[in-house]
Amino acid sequence: MVKSKLDSIYRRMLITRFFERGWGKPENLQRLFQFRKIISQRSTCFPLVPKDYPVEIVKEEKSPDCIILEGKFLTPLELHLPGIVPKAAQDAHFQVVLPNKWNGKTKPMCIHLAGTGDHFFWRRRNLIAKPLLKEANIGAIILENPFYGTRKPDNQVRSNLHNVSDIFVMGGCLVLECLVLLHWCERNGFGPLGITGLSMGGHMASLAATNWPKPLVLVPCLSWSTASTVFTTGVMSQSINWDMLEMQYYSDGKYRERLSKMVTVIDDAFTAGQTFIKNFNQSLIELKKDITYTKMMQRGKISGIEGNLEKNSDDSNSLTMLMELILPKPSSEEKIDITKINWWEREALQFMRGMMDECTHLKNFSVPKETSLIIAVCAKDDAYVPRDGCTSLEEIWPGAEIRYLDAGHVSAYVLHQKLFRA
Repeated sequence: MVKSKLDSIYRRMLITRFFERGWGKPENLQRLFQFRKIISQRSTCFPLVPKDYPVEIVKEEKSPDCIILEGKFLTPLELHLPGIVPKAAQDAHFQVVLPNKWNGKTKPMCIHLAGTGDHFFWRRRNLIAKPLLKEANIGAIILENPFYGTRKPDNQVRSNLHNVSDIFVMGGCLVLECLVLLHWCERNGFGPLGITGLSMGGHMASLAATNWPKPLVLVPCLSWSTASTVFTTGVMSQSINWDMLEMQYYSDGKYRERLSKMVTVIDDAFTAGQTFIKNFNQSLIELKKDITYTKMMQRGKISGIEGNLEKNSDDSNSLTMLMELILPKPSSEEKIDITKINWWEREALQFMRGMMDECTHLKNFSVPKETSLIIAVCAKDDAYVPRDGCTSLEEIWPGAEIRYLDAGHVSAYVLHQKLFRA
């Protein structure tokens, strides 16, 4: 598929490398797995954040088209799991985008969570929040991701999370921080309330929405029922040093003896692995062939293309620039012997899948209070978020509506911002 191929090429152009320092401390993972059982149930998670949780507004800025507030608060995860959140990420920073005057009696407000690599506020503010305000008089809260922007540890480069455990710290923070912000909205008379996000932000929005005990609009875009396939069978798996993770997994018995018993693969990983080989064999062949070409792109073209994507995300020229980089198909003599890969059966990869399912699979979380208020927007040919072998959202959340775009992950982001807003 051309669009999935575009996803794969774009992923390989990026120099992001995930989890270069490994799984994370075993004791931290154990604490996170245990805490997952608390925050995945509405009855035990909701009481963790008081209705009057302190929030500080530090700045207010008025302009002809809107009012922008900036605020911060201590992430509740630091209170419940002391020491697990890096110092730089402990203060949650957010912006609020409000109209100068509300139309009507209601003051609708939506929380916007960040996708992978979406640092600071400007992208969501300018591509989604301000247009929504203009088109529908819907206010916005833009929450800065832990490990991103002002919350990025000094020793972290770009979006390169050091450890697998960082993903779970990020998720735990965002689930509880969204509760803080929803309470803040109610205290200040905002409503009806909603939550949304693209890609990773869409999945984090889904997790956060499960713990609010009242009807809540949820619009997850370009995400699905679990994050496990993103890192094990999607194109982002090419950005992970599996050999290093496997070596660490076997060298420290705590991962095998203690932690692997705490996680369970929910969906059929073997089927998903076979599907991955079937659908992405071509990408793997191309990856082997074009490594020199990819390095050339990273040196000479990556900065310009990423800049155009960020500044002109509704511009089809950005997509055209990426399409021009699609590589010629390799000759039939260069086929990879798939029988020697069978990497979906590797124990470290199964551990990764189990960890991701344990902490992100929506089957492990409460069902949102009103599923009829959920509209998920997915890309049909999404190579970043494979849906094969995963339980469907319709099965987990009966009554939710799923809309499909005839696009891949990258092309959907570039070309369909208006549909996400709609």
